Amino acid sequence: MEKLESRISYHFRNPELLKQALTHSSYLNEHALPKEACNERLEFLGDAVLEYLTSEFLYAQYPKKMEGELSKLRVALVCELSLSDAARAISLGEYLLMGRGMEKSGGRNSDAIISDAFEALIAALYIDGGMEEAKRFVTAFLFADHEKRQIFYDAKTILQEMVQAEGKSVSYRDLGAEGPEHDRVYRSEVLLQDRVLGRGKGHSKKKAEQDAAYAAITAIRNQDTCI
Repeated sequence: MEKLESRISYHFRNPELLKQALTHSSYLNEHALPKEACNERLEFLGDAVLEYLTSEFLYAQYPKKMEGELSKLRVALVCELSLSDAARAISLGEYLLMGRGMEKSGGRNSDAIISDAFEALIAALYIDGGMEEAKRFVTAFLFADHEKRQIFYDAKTILQEMVQAEGKSVSYRDLGAEGPEHDRVYRSEVLLQDRVLGRGKGHSKKKAEQDAAYAAITAIRNQDTCI
C-alpha cells in the first residue's frame, strides 16, 4: 500500500480505507471477511463523486458546449475503458486483494475490476482527505488526458465519419493475440482498402480496434498519412 500511496502522492490517515478500496469481493470467502469489507460500497460512493467532479471539470473546460454535448463528453470520460486505462497508469491491478481463482482467471487485468477499484479509490480519498484530494487525484490521473480519452472512447466512430466524408470506409483486421490466457494482449489494424492506417493493441479485441482507430486518427491529424 505504501508503494501505491507514493504513486498517487497521498498518505492515508486511515490506511484501512485504502485496504478496503483494494479488496475485491472474491477475497472475502478465502479470508472469512464480512461482505461489507470489499470495495463495492466505496465504488458506489466513488461513482457519485466522480460524476460530480467530471461535470464540474467539463462545465469549466467547455463554456460554450450545451448539456447534450457535455453529457456525451462525461460518458466518454467515466466509461469503463477510460477508467481502466487510468487505473493501469498507476498499476492499480498490482495492488488488489483478490481470491486465487479470480487472480488465475486474469482478474488483475480485467477492465471491469480495475475500473471499479479506481472508483473505490476515489471514494477512499474523498473520505480520508476531502473533496480536494479526490479532485487532485482525478485531475492528475484521469482529466490530464481528457481529450485523448474522449477520442479513444469512440475512435472507431470518429474515424468512420472522417473517411465517410471522403466517400470511403475502413475495415479492421485481427492480428491475433499473445501472452498467457489470464493476460492476453490482442492486436488489430485498421485498413482503408489495402492500406494500413493504424495498428493497435489491448486486453480485448474491442480495445485493440479502438487503439488502432485512435492511431489512425492521430496520424491523419498530424498529416503523417492521408485518407
